[in-house]
Amino acid sequence: MFVSLEGPEGAGKSTVAQTLVAGLRSKGHEVVLTREPGEGDVGSRIRQILLEGEGITSRCELFLFLADRAQHVETVIKPALAEGKVVVCDRYADSTVVYQGYGRGIQVEALRKWNDFATSGLSPDVTLLLDLSPAIGLERLRTKDRLDREPLDFHERVRNGFLQEAARDAKRWVVINADQNPADVAAQCLQTILNRF
Repeated sequence: MFVSLEGPEGAGKSTVAQTLVAGLRSKGHEVVLTREPGEGDVGSRIRQILLEGEGITSRCELFLFLADRAQHVETVIKPALAEGKVVVCDRYADSTVVYQGYGRGIQVEALRKWNDFATSGLSPDVTLLLDLSPAIGLERLRTKDRLDREPLDFHERVRNGFLQEAARDAKRWVVINADQNPADVAAQCLQTILNRF
């Protein structure tokens, strides 16, 4: 099974990812926890540019994310799935559609095609959307990277984009209210995944 976690900044994706991995392993599943951007040697270099670089144009940003994803799918995700492991990924292709499409204004249908090329058509079996008001999420952050420092209206567009994408494919997406106790959020996410097996 391929599980992706999505949501606005500060929604608790990393915390949920750790809980999912522990919970799934306790049920006997082999699990690979990964993230975008930044997995592996190539990914870590791209992540540093994306999150700390200055003066990056929207199109440059897009192609860096796509390059990271192409490498990530071929070297981490596909091999793990081929070995029968569960892959839990903190952000995936939907983040590009939402951040670069709804957030930056790049044509969404074009982004879908480029994502399809970068992933060789690999889509998650289930995507958990941790939904949270951007104002609350940004307040939770201890440090802020280049994307976190975008204006609030950018983050509002991102949240709305996630909700629209979830509405397009209710079979794959599960929306979880992330404005509650983190332990309750994580427990709901774990139960959702266990129910899919």
